[in-house]
Order: sequence, then C-alpha cells, then structure tokens
Amino acid sequence: MTGLVPEQVDATDPAARRVLTETGAVVLTGLPAVPDSLAVAAALLFGTGLRELYPHRTRRSVDGAVVPLHADSFDLVVDLAGTPTRRRHPDEDHVLVMLARQAPTGGGSFALDAHAFTDSLPQDLRTFLAATDVDLYGRWAGTRGLPATPRVGRHIEYTRGGRRITRRTDGAVPLHRDPDTEYTTAMLSRFTAEVDRVQPTLPRFTLAEGDVLALDNYRCWHGRDPHTGERATHIQTLRTADAG
Repeated sequence: MTGLVPEQVDATDPAARRVLTETGAVVLTGLPAVPDSLAVAAALLFGTGLRELYPHRTRRSVDGAVVPLHADSFDLVVDLAGTPTRRRHPDEDHVLVMLARQAPTGGGSFALDAHAFTDSLPQDLRTFLAATDVDLYGRWAGTRGLPATPRVGRHIEYTRGGRRITRRTDGAVPLHRDPDTEYTTAMLSRFTAEVDRVQPTLPRFTLAEGDVLALDNYRCWHGRDPHTGERATHIQTLRTADAG
C-alpha cells in the first residue's frame, strides 16, 4: 500500500523522529498555531542535523481547488543588496506544513510513499524516471523569479550518501532541443496519468489547527482535496545533514 496516514506524535516526544524516519511522515501535535512553531518543530526533529531553514511561506485559499500530489521543490535565488541569497532549494529534503485555519468543509490531506509507488510502475516507465534528464521547472520559464537556466535532473536520483530522491513537479518538460523530445513528452504524460490514477484511491486524513505535517520530501508526495471557505497553512522547507 503506497498511501499514508501519518501517526500523530507530541512534538516534544523523541519518537517523532523515529516515526518520520521509518514511514516518511508524522503529524506533530502540541505546538502553538503560529509560524515560529515550524522552526521549533524542525529543531526538535533534527537537532544538530539541521543545516538550512528556508523562509516560511503562508498559503491562503478561498474555495480552493484540489492540490495534486507533489514534492516540494524549487530553485530560487534572489539578489538582496547585491548578495545572491537562496530562498528555495531543488533538493529540500523535508517539508513542514502547519494547518493555521481549517476550512468549513473539505480540505482533507493525502500522502503517498513515492518510492513504493514508482517501483510499482511498468518497467519502461521506471527506467525513464531513473535514466532520463528533464528540465524540472521548464514549464514555468518566463515567470519572474524563476531560474533562467534550465534545472536538469531526473525524477529518481540518489545523493552521494545513497539516499534516494523521487521527484514530482508539474513543471517538468523535455530539455531544450532534446532529440528525444517526442518520447520524453509521451513518458511525462504517462507518468502524470499514473499519478492521477492513484490520487483518488489514497486514504484521507484531517489535520487540526496547529498540527504540523512533517514529510520526508525525498520519499513522500502530498496534496489536499478541494475545500469551501477560507483555509490557511504555514509551510517551511529545509535541508538536513543527510541531504547531500
């Protein structure tokens, strides 16, 4: 089963790190429902293994549409008074999502073990994901703040330490002037169809206001259902010593 229903653990309980390591996801409880709690959660989970915290962002939506399965990933460096400053990293290895305001109806969360899911796909699609370079954010090119230089990568890669990364971004396109553009486009479409197929079958779980969903961003994808009314989350991505 690739679907996940994360265990709920008090944020101060040392077992939270074990659950996250073993399953790829955990819901932390007992923290104040404020953005600063994300940094506290990161410190409690990773301690001295925490390397980089990227700026938290707040996502608000009214009568929001579905947010499909994805792994948080972005390449964003900004110029602050002449100094290049990284705001997001393509290989953020964990993401923390705090529910700040619950929607009146809907907005259920879902997550899946992306390693197990992609391992279950047909062999030719698995080979494509592990062997074909794509421009991970090329579909978004031209929007202000996005990288002008293609970010080349594969959907399945490994860190120097052997940790697996299974990516999911709706920005992936064939490389510029790729001689296999037709093949790559077809395989990306197949991959999207497989993700769309599995998404409705995943178990749903509900966060309470103040709960923090912590995810191994290399291993797990997540999303949420449509909702009515206003809903808000605080999100923080980070890198640990195991990201390299």
